[in-house]
Amino acid sequence: MQKDKVHLLTITALFAAAITVMTAYMLHIPIPTGGYIHLGDALIYLAACLLPLPYAAGAAAIGAGLADLLTAPMWVLPTLVIKAIIALFFTRNSDKLLCRRNLAAVVIAGLFSPAAYALAGCAMAGTMAAFVPQFLGTLVQGIGSGALFIVITPALDGMKLKEHIGA
Repeated sequence: MQKDKVHLLTITALFAAAITVMTAYMLHIPIPTGGYIHLGDALIYLAACLLPLPYAAGAAAIGAGLADLLTAPMWVLPTLVIKAIIALFFTRNSDKLLCRRNLAAVVIAGLFSPAAYALAGCAMAGTMAAFVPQFLGTLVQGIGSGALFIVITPALDGMKLKEHIGA
């Protein structure tokens, strides 16, 4: 029991660290409306397919939150909530990472995240005029992260990653 919990916490911490690095430093492209485009959400999707929900939500919130703390601190609070919610869309209860539910979750997360960030941007700017530019900028991020997830998961399924991780 204790060994299983330590195993899950270790994988969660590794995902949080990888999400932080992928979000903050790899293909990190600032957008004029605030925030930035990155591919870190692909790792959030992967964590949500491998880890139990509380761990996946924790890895997502902590990893993306730390990335924002390092690069765009005004987004930390919205990020903590938005990224944890994204983990809810995915399932780990499938033999494959890329099952129908997770494929649908990529689309839902790819639309939810930009809409949530656009609403947060409107709240920060004090005007709804910020919605469309913020939404479009982060929609590009959602498409990129979704595409990366869809491209890498067949290879990870072929490697039987779910069995090897044993989360």
